Amino acid sequence: QVQLVESGGGLAQPGASLRLSCAASGRSFSEYAMGWFRRAPGKEREFVGAINWRGDNTYYADSVKGRFTISRDGAKNTAYLQMNNLKPEDTAIYSCAGSTREEYYDKSQFFYWGQGTRVTVSS
Repeated sequence: QVQLVESGGGLAQPGASLRLSCAASGRSFSEYAMGWFRRAPGKEREFVGAINWRGDNTYYADSVKGRFTISRDGAKNTAYLQMNNLKPEDTAIYSCAGSTREEYYDKSQFFYWGQGTRVTVSS
């Protein structure tokens, strides 16, 4: 059974940083792209970013570009989302997703999902 488990969420002040982790089990994602999505209260799920299987190509939504960084550790079957300079509008439940393709092409290529971790940005 494939499981993606996110951790690292919590309450942060504006301008602070958080690092989310996504640990996968039941399937190796070291040869597949991984993604991060978020759902803010009352809004649709939003693509945050993605990373290809080798970790040398990353893609970000305009809203987080320059502030968020996605990385991965193939040996640990884990992906990360480093979030810097957090803003109140970053408040959401963040979920990681696993793809069946090596490269990132489209938001619809993710078939495995974690339950999410809540991030609240507030002073």
